[in-house]
Amino acid sequence: MHFQKVEKYIEHMGFSISQKNEKEGFFIIESDADGIRNLIVGVAPPIIIFELYLFTLAGDDMDTFKALLIKNRDIIHGGFALTEDGKKVIFRYTLQVHNLDQNEFDAAVNSLSLLLSEYYEQLIQFSKP
Repeated sequence: MHFQKVEKYIEHMGFSISQKNEKEGFFIIESDADGIRNLIVGVAPPIIIFELYLFTLAGDDMDTFKALLIKNRDIIHGGFALTEDGKKVIFRYTLQVHNLDQNEFDAAVNSLSLLLSEYYEQLIQFSKP
């Protein structure tokens, strides 16, 4: 039920679904117009998870960590996080799936798109060794 609802929301936004697996509960979506590629949308009731790999850290640079944490304060939906190995920076956001509606879904994805458009130069700099 939730999986099909999320699929309708994705289609309504005009995103392409490059991969989906109902059994595993995930979609991989993209939109060239929004600058989003390989956004993982995981449907794991009671939550839905949005996760996007951004870049691999060149090292443990405190200035990069500090800048990302400061930027997290400006992000309306979601935030920067590290993968479990501490080497990759991702965008991650979670919502409750049981009362999810189209507007809430759109807001989460649009927040990511806005972040990427406003902050892409800094993200590129962070990814350089």
